[in-house]
Amino acid sequence: MHKAFDEMYDGDDRVRAHYREFERWLSEQTPEAMQFKRAEADLVFRRVGVTFAVYGDQDGGNGEASERLIPFDVVPRIIPAAEWKQLEAGLKQRVRALNMFLHDVYHDQDILRAGRLPAEQILRNSQFRPEMRGVEVTGNIYSHVAGIDVVRASDAAGVGEYFVLEDNLRVPSGVSYMLENRKMMMRLFSDLFARNRVAPVAHYPDMLLENLRSVAPLGVDDPTVVLLTPGMYNAAYFEHAFLAQQMGIELVEGQDLFVQDNHVFMRTTRGPQRVDVIYRRIDDDFLDPRAFRSDSTLGVAGLLSVYRAGKVTLANAIGTGIADDKSIYPHVPEMIDFYLGEKPILANVPTHVCREREQLEYTLAHLDELVVKEVHGAGGYGMLVGPASTRQERDDFAERLRARPENYVAQPTLALSTCPTYVESGIAPRHIDLRPYVLSGKDVVTVPGGLCRVALREGSLVVNSSQGGGTKDTWVLER
Repeated sequence: MHKAFDEMYDGDDRVRAHYREFERWLSEQTPEAMQFKRAEADLVFRRVGVTFAVYGDQDGGNGEASERLIPFDVVPRIIPAAEWKQLEAGLKQRVRALNMFLHDVYHDQDILRAGRLPAEQILRNSQFRPEMRGVEVTGNIYSHVAGIDVVRASDAAGVGEYFVLEDNLRVPSGVSYMLENRKMMMRLFSDLFARNRVAPVAHYPDMLLENLRSVAPLGVDDPTVVLLTPGMYNAAYFEHAFLAQQMGIELVEGQDLFVQDNHVFMRTTRGPQRVDVIYRRIDDDFLDPRAFRSDSTLGVAGLLSVYRAGKVTLANAIGTGIADDKSIYPHVPEMIDFYLGEKPILANVPTHVCREREQLEYTLAHLDELVVKEVHGAGGYGMLVGPASTRQERDDFAERLRARPENYVAQPTLALSTCPTYVESGIAPRHIDLRPYVLSGKDVVTVPGGLCRVALREGSLVVNSSQGGGTKDTWVLER
Protein backbone atom coordinates (compact mmCIF):
# COMPACT_ATOMS: atom_id res chain seq x y z
CA MET A 1 0.00 0.00 0.00
CA HIS A 2 1.46 3.36 -1.04
CA LYS A 3 1.84 6.28 1.37
CA ALA A 4 -1.41 8.24 1.59
CA PHE A 5 -1.78 11.29 -0.65
CA ASP A 6 -2.16 14.42 1.52
CA GLU A 7 -4.68 16.97 0.22
CA MET A 8 -2.88 19.96 1.79
CA TYR A 9 0.82 19.08 1.66
CA ASP A 10 2.94 17.61 -1.14
CA GLY A 11 5.61 14.92 -0.70
CA ASP A 12 8.14 17.55 0.46
CA ASP A 13 5.71 18.95 3.07
CA ARG A 14 5.11 22.10 1.03
CA VAL A 15 1.60 23.53 1.08
CA ARG A 16 -0.24 22.83 -2.18
CA ALA A 17 -1.17 25.98 -4.13
CA HIS A 18 -4.93 25.73 -3.55
CA TYR A 19 -4.44 25.52 0.25
CA ARG A 20 -1.98 28.44 0.60
CA GLU A 21 -4.56 31.10 1.45
CA PHE A 22 -6.19 28.81 4.02
CA GLU A 23 -2.81 27.86 5.52
CA ARG A 24 -1.89 31.54 5.92
CA TRP A 25 -5.18 32.15 7.72
CA LEU A 26 -4.75 29.06 9.92
CA SER A 27 -1.28 30.17 11.03
CA GLU A 28 -2.87 33.37 12.39
CA GLN A 29 -5.33 31.47 14.64
CA THR A 30 -4.62 30.53 18.25
CA PRO A 31 -5.42 26.99 19.51
CA GLU A 32 -7.82 28.56 22.04
CA ALA A 33 -9.75 30.41 19.33
CA MET A 34 -10.10 27.25 17.22
CA GLN A 35 -11.21 25.23 20.25
CA PHE A 36 -13.86 27.86 20.98
CA LYS A 37 -15.12 27.67 17.37
CA ARG A 38 -15.32 23.86 17.54
CA ALA A 39 -17.38 24.06 20.73
CA GLU A 40 -19.68 26.65 19.13
CA ALA A 41 -20.23 24.36 16.11
CA ASP A 42 -21.21 21.46 18.40
CA LEU A 43 -23.61 23.68 20.31
CA VAL A 44 -25.35 24.98 17.17
CA PHE A 45 -25.60 21.52 15.59
CA ARG A 46 -27.15 20.17 18.78
CA ARG A 47 -29.62 23.08 18.94
CA VAL A 48 -30.63 22.67 15.28
CA GLY A 49 -30.93 18.90 15.72
CA VAL A 50 -28.28 17.88 13.17
CA THR A 51 -28.09 14.30 14.41
CA PHE A 52 -28.24 10.77 13.08
CA ALA A 53 -29.44 7.55 14.66
CA VAL A 54 -27.18 4.58 15.37
CA TYR A 55 -29.00 1.25 15.53
CA GLY A 56 -27.98 -1.45 17.96
CA ASP A 57 -25.78 1.07 19.74
CA GLN A 58 -25.00 0.17 23.33
CA ASP A 59 -26.47 3.45 24.57
CA GLY A 60 -29.79 2.67 22.89
CA GLY A 61 -30.14 -0.80 24.35
CA ASN A 62 -32.31 -3.58 22.94
CA GLY A 63 -31.27 -2.75 19.38
CA GLU A 64 -32.99 0.63 19.54
CA ALA A 65 -31.57 3.74 17.89
CA SER A 66 -29.65 6.33 19.87
CA GLU A 67 -29.21 9.90 18.64
CA ARG A 68 -25.67 11.06 17.98
CA LEU A 69 -24.18 14.36 16.90
CA ILE A 70 -22.04 13.89 13.80
CA PRO A 71 -18.58 15.27 14.67
CA PHE A 72 -17.84 18.31 12.48
CA ASP A 73 -14.29 19.29 11.59
CA VAL A 74 -13.42 22.94 11.01
CA VAL A 75 -10.59 22.31 8.49
CA PRO A 76 -12.21 22.16 5.02
CA ARG A 77 -11.34 19.83 2.19
CA ILE A 78 -10.35 22.12 -0.72
CA ILE A 79 -10.54 21.09 -4.39
CA PRO A 80 -9.10 23.32 -7.14
CA ALA A 81 -11.40 24.32 -10.04
CA ALA A 82 -9.64 22.29 -12.76
CA GLU A 83 -9.63 19.14 -10.62
CA TRP A 84 -13.36 19.49 -9.91
CA LYS A 85 -14.11 19.97 -13.61
CA GLN A 86 -12.53 16.60 -14.39
CA LEU A 87 -14.21 14.90 -11.42
CA GLU A 88 -17.62 16.34 -12.37
CA ALA A 89 -17.26 15.10 -15.97
CA GLY A 90 -16.52 11.59 -14.67
CA LEU A 91 -19.50 11.63 -12.29
CA LYS A 92 -21.94 12.76 -14.99
CA GLN A 93 -20.61 10.16 -17.43
CA ARG A 94 -21.04 7.41 -14.86
CA VAL A 95 -24.60 8.37 -13.86
CA ARG A 96 -25.68 8.66 -17.52
CA ALA A 97 -24.43 5.13 -18.18
CA LEU A 98 -26.06 3.75 -15.02
CA ASN A 99 -29.43 5.24 -15.98
CA MET A 100 -29.10 3.78 -19.49
CA PHE A 101 -28.28 0.39 -17.96
CA LEU A 102 -31.35 0.54 -15.71
CA HIS A 103 -33.63 1.34 -18.65
CA ASP A 104 -32.05 -1.42 -20.73
CA VAL A 105 -32.20 -4.11 -18.06
CA TYR A 106 -35.92 -3.49 -17.50
CA HIS A 107 -36.65 -3.34 -21.26
CA ASP A 108 -34.68 -4.88 -24.17
CA GLN A 109 -31.71 -6.18 -22.12
CA ASP A 110 -29.33 -5.50 -25.01
CA ILE A 111 -26.27 -5.57 -22.76
CA LEU A 112 -27.18 -9.06 -21.52
CA ARG A 113 -27.95 -10.39 -25.01
CA ALA A 114 -24.61 -9.03 -26.18
CA GLY A 115 -22.94 -11.11 -23.47
CA ARG A 116 -21.25 -8.05 -21.97
CA LEU A 117 -22.66 -8.69 -18.48
CA PRO A 118 -23.52 -12.01 -16.80
CA ALA A 119 -27.31 -12.31 -17.20
CA GLU A 120 -27.74 -14.69 -14.26
CA GLN A 121 -26.00 -12.28 -11.91
CA ILE A 122 -28.44 -9.53 -12.90
CA LEU A 123 -31.75 -11.37 -13.29
CA ARG A 124 -31.37 -13.52 -10.18
CA ASN A 125 -30.18 -10.65 -8.03
CA SER A 126 -32.51 -9.78 -5.14
CA GLN A 127 -32.32 -6.11 -6.20
CA PHE A 128 -33.73 -6.84 -9.67
CA ARG A 129 -37.46 -6.05 -9.64
CA PRO A 130 -39.39 -8.09 -12.26
CA GLU A 131 -42.36 -5.78 -11.55
CA MET A 132 -40.46 -3.04 -13.43
CA ARG A 133 -40.13 -4.99 -16.70
CA GLY A 134 -41.57 -2.87 -19.50
CA VAL A 135 -42.55 0.03 -17.21
CA GLU A 136 -42.00 3.42 -18.88
CA VAL A 137 -40.59 6.11 -16.59
CA THR A 138 -40.42 9.80 -17.49
CA GLY A 139 -37.32 10.61 -19.52
CA ASN A 140 -36.04 7.04 -19.03
CA ILE A 141 -34.51 8.28 -15.75
CA TYR A 142 -34.36 5.83 -12.87
CA SER A 143 -31.83 7.41 -10.52
CA HIS A 144 -32.83 11.06 -10.19
CA VAL A 145 -30.57 11.55 -7.16
CA ALA A 146 -27.25 9.68 -7.06
CA GLY A 147 -24.56 9.84 -4.39
CA ILE A 148 -21.27 8.59 -5.83
CA ASP A 149 -18.59 7.77 -3.24
CA VAL A 150 -15.18 8.87 -4.48
CA VAL A 151 -11.77 8.35 -2.88
CA ARG A 152 -8.29 9.48 -3.79
CA ALA A 153 -5.30 7.18 -3.51
CA SER A 154 -1.71 7.74 -4.56
CA ASP A 155 0.21 5.73 -7.11
CA ALA A 156 3.88 4.71 -6.82
CA ALA A 157 4.93 8.21 -7.93
CA GLY A 158 2.82 9.83 -5.20
CA VAL A 159 0.28 11.25 -7.66
CA GLY A 160 -3.25 11.30 -6.26
CA GLU A 161 -5.83 9.62 -8.49
CA TYR A 162 -9.59 9.59 -7.95
CA PHE A 163 -11.46 6.26 -7.84
CA VAL A 164 -15.16 5.53 -7.51
CA LEU A 165 -15.61 3.38 -4.42
CA GLU A 166 -19.34 2.76 -4.78
CA ASP A 167 -22.53 4.06 -6.39
CA ASN A 168 -25.55 4.96 -4.24
CA LEU A 169 -28.63 5.04 -6.46
CA ARG A 170 -31.50 3.97 -4.20
CA VAL A 171 -32.08 6.55 -1.48
CA PRO A 172 -28.67 8.25 -1.06
CA SER A 173 -28.45 10.32 2.10
CA GLY A 174 -26.11 12.89 3.61
CA VAL A 175 -26.74 15.97 1.47
CA SER A 176 -28.24 17.89 4.41
CA TYR A 177 -24.91 17.58 6.23
CA MET A 178 -23.15 19.02 3.17
CA LEU A 179 -25.48 22.05 3.35
CA GLU A 180 -25.33 22.45 7.13
CA ASN A 181 -21.53 22.14 7.13
CA ARG A 182 -21.28 25.04 4.67
CA LYS A 183 -23.69 27.19 6.71
CA MET A 184 -21.61 26.44 9.80
CA MET A 185 -18.29 27.39 8.16
CA MET A 186 -19.77 30.65 6.84
CA ARG A 187 -21.10 31.42 10.32
CA LEU A 188 -17.85 30.66 12.14
CA PHE A 189 -15.27 31.85 9.61
CA SER A 190 -16.91 34.44 7.34
CA ASP A 191 -13.51 36.11 6.80
CA LEU A 192 -12.22 32.93 5.15
CA PHE A 193 -14.84 33.15 2.40
CA ALA A 194 -13.70 36.70 1.63
CA ARG A 195 -10.18 35.36 1.04
CA ASN A 196 -11.15 32.29 -1.03
CA ARG A 197 -13.49 32.15 -4.04
CA VAL A 198 -15.56 29.13 -2.92
CA ALA A 199 -18.31 27.86 -5.24
CA PRO A 200 -21.73 27.92 -3.51
CA VAL A 201 -23.82 24.84 -2.62
CA ALA A 202 -26.82 26.49 -0.92
CA HIS A 203 -28.88 26.31 -4.13
CA TYR A 204 -28.99 22.47 -4.00
CA PRO A 205 -32.62 22.31 -2.70
CA ASP A 206 -33.75 24.61 -5.54
CA MET A 207 -31.92 22.43 -8.07
CA LEU A 208 -33.43 19.30 -6.54
CA LEU A 209 -36.98 20.69 -6.68
CA GLU A 210 -36.52 21.85 -10.28
CA ASN A 211 -35.12 18.41 -11.12
CA LEU A 212 -38.10 16.62 -9.51
CA ARG A 213 -40.63 18.89 -11.22
CA SER A 214 -38.97 18.22 -14.59
CA VAL A 215 -39.71 14.47 -14.36
CA ALA A 216 -43.44 14.77 -13.57
CA PRO A 217 -45.75 12.46 -15.56
CA LEU A 218 -46.44 13.57 -19.13
CA GLY A 219 -49.12 16.23 -19.42
CA VAL A 220 -48.68 17.58 -15.87
CA ASP A 221 -47.64 21.25 -16.12
CA ASP A 222 -47.68 22.30 -12.46
CA PRO A 223 -46.76 19.16 -10.51
CA THR A 224 -47.29 18.64 -6.79
CA VAL A 225 -44.10 17.19 -5.28
CA VAL A 226 -43.91 15.56 -1.83
CA LEU A 227 -41.15 13.91 0.20
CA LEU A 228 -42.14 10.49 1.56
CA THR A 229 -40.39 9.59 4.84
CA PRO A 230 -40.61 6.43 6.98
CA GLY A 231 -41.10 8.79 9.93
CA MET A 232 -39.28 10.40 12.80
CA TYR A 233 -37.59 7.20 14.01
CA ASN A 234 -35.62 6.84 10.77
CA ALA A 235 -31.86 7.51 11.01
CA ALA A 236 -32.05 10.20 8.31
CA TYR A 237 -35.26 11.89 9.47
CA PHE A 238 -33.45 15.18 10.11
CA GLU A 239 -32.49 15.23 6.44
CA HIS A 240 -36.01 14.40 5.23
CA ALA A 241 -37.53 17.25 7.25
CA PHE A 242 -34.72 19.63 6.29
CA LEU A 243 -35.00 19.01 2.53
CA ALA A 244 -38.81 19.21 2.51
CA GLN A 245 -38.65 22.52 4.37
CA GLN A 246 -35.91 23.89 2.09
CA MET A 247 -37.84 22.90 -1.06
CA GLY A 248 -41.14 24.21 0.31
CA ILE A 249 -42.92 20.87 -0.21
CA GLU A 250 -44.96 18.63 2.09
CA LEU A 251 -43.18 16.02 4.21
CA VAL A 252 -45.53 13.03 4.23
CA GLU A 253 -45.71 9.52 5.65
CA GLY A 254 -47.46 6.59 3.97
CA GLN A 255 -50.63 7.16 5.99
CA ASP A 256 -50.92 10.69 4.51
CA LEU A 257 -51.30 9.29 0.98
CA PHE A 258 -53.91 7.08 -0.66
CA VAL A 259 -54.68 5.70 -4.10
CA GLN A 260 -57.97 6.39 -5.87
CA ASP A 261 -59.01 6.34 -9.56
CA ASN A 262 -55.46 5.28 -10.53
CA HIS A 263 -53.89 8.40 -9.01
CA VAL A 264 -52.12 9.16 -5.72
CA PHE A 265 -53.72 11.71 -3.39
CA MET A 266 -52.54 13.48 -0.26
CA ARG A 267 -54.88 14.09 2.66
CA THR A 268 -55.03 17.80 3.47
CA THR A 269 -57.27 20.03 5.61
CA ARG A 270 -58.78 21.29 2.34
CA GLY A 271 -59.57 17.79 1.09
CA PRO A 272 -57.62 15.36 -1.15
CA GLN A 273 -54.84 16.83 -3.33
CA ARG A 274 -53.36 14.92 -6.24
CA VAL A 275 -49.64 14.09 -6.00
CA ASP A 276 -47.52 13.87 -9.15
CA VAL A 277 -43.94 13.33 -7.94
CA ILE A 278 -42.87 11.45 -4.80
CA TYR A 279 -39.27 11.92 -3.63
CA ARG A 280 -39.24 8.74 -1.60
CA ARG A 281 -36.84 7.99 1.19
CA ILE A 282 -38.27 4.50 1.78
CA ASP A 283 -36.74 1.29 0.41
CA ASP A 284 -38.52 -0.64 -2.37
CA ASP A 285 -39.69 -3.41 -0.06
CA PHE A 286 -41.77 -1.06 2.08
CA LEU A 287 -43.32 1.13 -0.63
CA ASP A 288 -46.49 -0.82 -1.37
CA PRO A 289 -47.83 -3.57 0.93
CA ARG A 290 -49.90 -5.01 -1.94
CA ALA A 291 -46.87 -5.47 -4.20
CA PHE A 292 -43.92 -6.06 -1.87
CA ARG A 293 -43.88 -6.66 1.89
CA SER A 294 -47.46 -7.15 3.05
CA ASP A 295 -46.49 -6.24 6.64
CA SER A 296 -45.22 -2.76 5.69
CA THR A 297 -47.04 0.11 7.37
CA LEU A 298 -44.71 2.71 5.83
CA GLY A 299 -45.90 2.66 2.23
CA VAL A 300 -49.04 3.31 0.18
CA ALA A 301 -51.33 0.43 -0.83
CA GLY A 302 -51.74 0.36 -4.62
CA LEU A 303 -48.83 2.73 -5.33
CA LEU A 304 -47.12 0.32 -7.76
CA SER A 305 -50.19 0.09 -10.02
CA VAL A 306 -50.38 3.91 -10.31
CA TYR A 307 -46.63 4.03 -10.96
CA ARG A 308 -46.80 1.36 -13.66
CA ALA A 309 -49.63 3.31 -15.33
CA GLY A 310 -47.37 6.38 -15.52
CA LYS A 311 -49.62 8.51 -13.29
CA VAL A 312 -46.99 9.28 -10.65
CA THR A 313 -43.20 9.62 -10.68
CA LEU A 314 -41.09 7.99 -7.96
CA ALA A 315 -37.64 9.40 -7.37
CA ASN A 316 -35.67 7.28 -7.30
CA ALA A 317 -37.40 4.63 -9.39
CA ILE A 318 -38.26 1.20 -8.02
CA GLY A 319 -35.53 -1.28 -8.95
CA THR A 320 -32.54 1.08 -9.03
CA GLY A 321 -30.80 -1.17 -6.48
CA ILE A 322 -29.66 -3.51 -9.24
CA ALA A 323 -27.28 -0.77 -10.46
CA ASP A 324 -25.66 -0.02 -7.11
CA ASP A 325 -25.29 -3.60 -5.93
CA LYS A 326 -21.60 -4.09 -5.11
CA SER A 327 -21.43 -7.23 -7.25
CA ILE A 328 -22.59 -5.18 -10.28
CA TYR A 329 -20.16 -2.31 -9.54
CA PRO A 330 -17.18 -3.99 -11.31
CA HIS A 331 -19.20 -3.90 -14.56
CA VAL A 332 -19.83 -0.12 -14.67
CA PRO A 333 -16.79 0.57 -16.94
CA GLU A 334 -18.30 -2.00 -19.32
CA MET A 335 -21.62 -0.10 -19.21
CA ILE A 336 -19.88 3.18 -20.04
CA ASP A 337 -18.25 1.57 -23.07
CA PHE A 338 -21.44 -0.24 -24.18
CA TYR A 339 -23.92 2.64 -23.86
CA LEU A 340 -21.74 5.71 -24.43
CA GLY A 341 -18.86 4.33 -26.49
CA GLU A 342 -16.46 6.10 -24.14
CA LYS A 343 -13.63 5.20 -21.81
CA PRO A 344 -14.39 5.80 -18.10
CA ILE A 345 -13.08 9.16 -16.88
CA LEU A 346 -13.09 7.85 -13.30
CA ALA A 347 -11.60 4.43 -12.59
CA ASN A 348 -13.14 1.73 -10.40
CA VAL A 349 -11.26 0.20 -7.50
CA PRO A 350 -10.13 -3.31 -8.64
CA THR A 351 -12.73 -5.70 -7.23
CA HIS A 352 -12.83 -9.46 -6.61
CA VAL A 353 -16.33 -10.92 -6.94
CA CYS A 354 -16.35 -13.82 -4.48
CA ARG A 355 -19.12 -15.74 -6.27
CA GLU A 356 -16.39 -16.70 -8.78
CA ARG A 357 -14.32 -19.57 -7.39
CA GLU A 358 -10.86 -18.26 -8.36
CA GLN A 359 -11.60 -14.84 -6.91
CA LEU A 360 -12.95 -16.41 -3.72
CA GLU A 361 -9.77 -18.47 -3.32
CA TYR A 362 -7.64 -15.36 -3.88
CA THR A 363 -9.69 -13.42 -1.31
CA LEU A 364 -9.41 -16.19 1.31
CA ALA A 365 -5.64 -16.36 0.78
CA HIS A 366 -5.22 -12.57 1.15
CA LEU A 367 -7.75 -11.64 3.84
CA ASP A 368 -5.08 -9.77 5.79
CA GLU A 369 -4.57 -7.36 2.84
CA LEU A 370 -8.12 -6.81 1.55
CA VAL A 371 -11.32 -4.99 2.45
CA VAL A 372 -14.24 -7.43 2.16
CA LYS A 373 -17.80 -6.06 1.91
CA GLU A 374 -21.31 -7.44 1.75
CA VAL A 375 -22.82 -6.76 -1.68
CA HIS A 376 -25.95 -5.20 -0.11
CA GLY A 377 -24.16 -3.76 2.93
CA ALA A 378 -24.05 -0.08 3.88
CA GLY A 379 -22.87 2.19 6.65
CA GLY A 380 -19.59 0.37 7.19
CA TYR A 381 -21.39 -2.66 8.68
CA GLY A 382 -20.73 -6.28 7.68
CA MET A 383 -17.24 -5.62 6.38
CA LEU A 384 -13.70 -6.72 7.17
CA VAL A 385 -10.75 -4.31 6.91
CA GLY A 386 -8.00 -6.91 6.58
CA PRO A 387 -4.91 -4.96 7.75
CA ALA A 388 -6.78 -3.74 10.87
CA SER A 389 -8.27 -7.14 11.75
CA THR A 390 -7.22 -9.86 14.19
CA ARG A 391 -6.50 -13.46 13.23
CA GLN A 392 -9.75 -14.52 14.95
CA GLU A 393 -11.80 -11.94 13.01
CA ARG A 394 -10.31 -13.15 9.71
CA ASP A 395 -11.01 -16.80 10.60
CA ASP A 396 -14.64 -15.94 11.47
CA PHE A 397 -15.03 -13.95 8.26
CA ALA A 398 -13.55 -16.77 6.17
CA GLU A 399 -16.32 -19.06 7.45
CA ARG A 400 -18.96 -16.55 6.36
CA LEU A 401 -17.27 -16.19 2.97
CA ARG A 402 -17.21 -19.94 2.34
CA ALA A 403 -20.85 -20.29 3.42
CA ARG A 404 -22.17 -17.48 1.17
CA PRO A 405 -19.49 -16.36 -1.30
CA GLU A 406 -22.06 -14.67 -3.57
CA ASN A 407 -22.74 -12.24 -0.72
CA TYR A 408 -19.29 -10.64 -0.80
CA VAL A 409 -16.79 -8.67 -2.86
CA ALA A 410 -13.20 -7.82 -1.93
CA GLN A 411 -10.98 -4.86 -2.78
CA PRO A 412 -7.38 -3.89 -2.09
CA THR A 413 -6.92 -1.70 0.98
CA LEU A 414 -6.43 1.75 -0.52
CA ALA A 415 -4.47 4.38 1.35
CA LEU A 416 -7.30 6.92 1.23
CA SER A 417 -6.01 10.48 0.95
CA THR A 418 -5.63 12.42 4.18
CA CYS A 419 -6.60 15.95 5.13
CA PRO A 420 -5.47 17.93 8.17
CA THR A 421 -8.13 17.54 10.86
CA TYR A 422 -8.62 19.01 14.34
CA VAL A 423 -8.35 16.16 16.86
CA GLU A 424 -7.71 16.13 20.60
CA SER A 425 -3.94 16.38 20.11
CA GLY A 426 -4.20 19.28 17.66
CA ILE A 427 -4.09 19.20 13.86
CA ALA A 428 -3.24 15.79 12.39
CA PRO A 429 -3.87 13.98 9.07
CA ARG A 430 -6.99 11.78 8.89
CA HIS A 431 -8.34 9.70 6.01
CA ILE A 432 -11.27 11.10 4.01
CA ASP A 433 -13.69 10.29 1.19
CA LEU A 434 -16.18 12.39 -0.78
CA ARG A 435 -19.81 11.85 -1.80
CA PRO A 436 -20.82 14.30 -4.55
CA TYR A 437 -24.51 14.37 -5.49
CA VAL A 438 -25.58 14.04 -9.13
CA LEU A 439 -29.12 15.03 -10.16
CA SER A 440 -30.67 13.61 -13.35
CA GLY A 441 -33.74 15.27 -14.84
CA LYS A 442 -33.99 17.43 -17.93
CA ASP A 443 -30.18 17.69 -17.56
CA VAL A 444 -27.52 15.95 -15.47
CA VAL A 445 -26.22 18.45 -12.90
CA THR A 446 -24.16 18.60 -9.72
CA VAL A 447 -23.40 21.15 -7.05
CA PRO A 448 -19.65 21.81 -6.67
CA GLY A 449 -18.51 19.70 -3.74
CA GLY A 450 -20.29 17.06 -1.72
CA LEU A 451 -20.29 15.39 1.66
CA CYS A 452 -16.71 14.89 2.85
CA ARG A 453 -16.49 12.21 5.54
CA VAL A 454 -13.44 11.81 7.75
CA ALA A 455 -12.20 8.86 9.82
CA LEU A 456 -11.44 10.51 13.16
CA ARG A 457 -9.58 7.56 14.66
CA GLU A 458 -5.87 7.61 13.85
CA GLY A 459 -5.06 5.19 11.02
CA SER A 460 -8.72 4.24 10.52
CA LEU A 461 -10.00 3.93 6.93
CA VAL A 462 -13.70 3.67 7.93
CA VAL A 463 -15.27 7.10 7.45
CA ASN A 464 -18.93 6.20 8.10
CA SER A 465 -20.61 8.28 10.80
CA SER A 466 -22.09 5.08 12.24
CA GLN A 467 -18.52 3.87 12.79
CA GLY A 468 -17.17 6.98 14.53
CA GLY A 469 -16.47 9.14 11.47
CA GLY A 470 -17.11 12.87 11.13
CA THR A 471 -17.71 15.37 8.34
CA LYS A 472 -15.97 18.39 6.79
CA ASP A 473 -17.07 21.19 4.51
CA THR A 474 -15.88 20.70 0.91
CA TRP A 475 -14.69 23.79 -0.95
CA VAL A 476 -14.48 23.82 -4.73
CA LEU A 477 -12.52 26.92 -5.71
CA GLU A 478 -13.97 28.97 -8.56
CA ARG A 479 -10.54 29.86 -9.98
